[in-house]
Amino acid sequence: MVNLINTTNVRTVNFIDGRKGSFRHIVKCKAGYPSCNEVRFERDNEKYCENPGELLKAYKRGALLTIEFNPEGTDHWLTIFARVGKKVKFMDEAIMKDLEVGTINSLFDNTNLMDMNQYKAVNSKTWGDKAFVSNVVAGVDFSESLKQLEAI
Repeated sequence: MVNLINTTNVRTVNFIDGRKGSFRHIVKCKAGYPSCNEVRFERDNEKYCENPGELLKAYKRGALLTIEFNPEGTDHWLTIFARVGKKVKFMDEAIMKDLEVGTINSLFDNTNLMDMNQYKAVNSKTWGDKAFVSNVVAGVDFSESLKQLEAI
């Protein structure tokens, strides 16, 4: 089990919790009003269930407002991501665990998700590192490898 490290003021929900289902996005279109787009292809829904962090990459910077999840066997849509203006109000834990620094820096750099103290808390160094999960590999010492690379 991966522990979530959250030093931001973004609240969490746990609706996905390893379940399968379908997704839909509420986005702000070019005309300025919100539009609802359902993920129709089963393979895309499976991809998002396996890698929930990919949900935030589906639209251009500033367009995504809300993501909703419909678990298999139910008729209810559950909000798993909500942004109002420049504040992300809450996010599902599954998305947070899979979210990379690069996604935040490129698509949500003007929101409260981009927080250097959060990056420092999880020891992230590159855009490929996770933003809400510790990036330290337990029990591995890379000091010898670094010395060998420096010698080259």
